[in-house]
Amino acid sequence: MSTDQLSDVLTAISHPSRRAIIGRLTAGPARFTDIAKPFELSLNAITKHLKLLERAGLISREKQGREVFISLHPEPLRLVSGWVHEYEQFWTERLDQFEEHFRKKRQRKRNDETRDQDD
Repeated sequence: MSTDQLSDVLTAISHPSRRAIIGRLTAGPARFTDIAKPFELSLNAITKHLKLLERAGLISREKQGREVFISLHPEPLRLVSGWVHEYEQFWTERLDQFEEHFRKKRQRKRNDETRDQDD
């Protein structure tokens, strides 16, 4: 996994407007104007958002006549998923250790209580 590519994808999905654009494109390719329509942003701002998504490899543009159609390429999101999964394993192991620690502590307490009752 390329750290630069992961950084590009994380940057791309860090903004709510870009995540909304990705969400819109899950329904299929869309014209630039259709993507821009629901946002209260300038066309220039939408263009900047699209450039970041394109840099991350999440979208591509295709000109058909006068129209520009934008398509989603979700594959780079797998980089994020893989990166998060590594930390999920880390925290799962730590939480399992934590749980084991308290399980042993409860068991020792029960053993101590049993000994006190026997005395």
